[in-house]
Amino acid sequence: MTALTNNLLSTEERRAVIEMRHAMHREPELSNNEWRTQAKIRQALETFGLTGSKTFHETGLYIDIHGLAEGPARSVALRGDIDALPIQEQRDDLSYQSVLPGRMHACGHDMHTAIALGTALALHRMRADFAGRLRVFFQPAEEMEPVGGLTVLKEKLLDGFDAAIGLHIMPRIPSGVYGARPGAATKSADQFDIIFKGLMAHGAMPHEGVDAIAIAAAFVNEVQKVVSREFPSDDGAIVTIGTIRGGEARNIVCPSVLLTGTIRTASLVRRADLVRRIREVAEGIAATHRGEAVFTSHLGDPPVINDAGMVALFRDLVVETVGETKFVEPPALSGSDDFGYYSSCVPCIYFWFGSQEPGYETGLHTPTFGASDDLLVPTTELAIRYCRLLLSK
Repeated sequence: MTALTNNLLSTEERRAVIEMRHAMHREPELSNNEWRTQAKIRQALETFGLTGSKTFHETGLYIDIHGLAEGPARSVALRGDIDALPIQEQRDDLSYQSVLPGRMHACGHDMHTAIALGTALALHRMRADFAGRLRVFFQPAEEMEPVGGLTVLKEKLLDGFDAAIGLHIMPRIPSGVYGARPGAATKSADQFDIIFKGLMAHGAMPHEGVDAIAIAAAFVNEVQKVVSREFPSDDGAIVTIGTIRGGEARNIVCPSVLLTGTIRTASLVRRADLVRRIREVAEGIAATHRGEAVFTSHLGDPPVINDAGMVALFRDLVVETVGETKFVEPPALSGSDDFGYYSSCVPCIYFWFGSQEPGYETGLHTPTFGASDDLLVPTTELAIRYCRLLLSK
């Protein structure tokens, strides 16, 4: 990997970045339980003179760094997510392997946090050289509800801000390469439950009942036509049926089935339409079969929408500092991220940094996921430069 080294981090700051990554990886904490992680971050900040951090969402914290120079008083936010996943790590080759059974940083949040920490430390030291304010969020609960991003929205923690930056590791991109795309970078992730109600009868006399399993089966077949026949193909909408539960015995016509699933779309405009149409299909099919459908839905993460101007500025920075071949524009992810709540408040960029190299080829959310420490300093220094660019605009 060709490393980007602009010497923006001091030796002590570089060491702190690596140590934070290792400490978090050794002791990963699940969503909404990141108490030790919160304490580690606060201690690291205070060691370098950054006091006055504030808590949010109970287990998260953020720090404001105020520039001392004259100039436009812009406000920019940077997010690093801090929670881990309930996965048993299988990386015996790592000296900092998780010591907590059934928990690991399988989504790179230990790296995200370390990069956010290094950016905060460096800009605190450089605060005489820029104007405005940088707010660094160390956000809990990205993986599981209640998510920390929604708290940022509800508590208006981005009110008055001009821009926000999110970042994420990407195993599909080679190490040393960075990616971003204008518009939708992820999809929304909404949830739905449907109870199909029928009427119990003897399995030998199905005409005397209403088979809820038959209703559910018809729904599973028909609901995909909403995506394939009613929504533009470039939207990439996805309807997934995750669970079906029902039935009393093999010789009884089933009176009730619970079906659960998720709805994903990259379109803020069509998001409500997709939920509405799934409800209508469920209710229509149930009525056709002489049954009933009770539909409930829950809005999850909105799509992350990247500001085109911020993406263009990031691309120019990567080309200038790393090289033209080191920037890519990947397709939008089919997954979600609660950074979508940030992008619903202010112009945002959500960029990816590649991690694919020998020994680190496996994907996110797997027990063998890993990424080299060598990514940390280059990506942190790129984030520092980008923050300073946004603060000076």
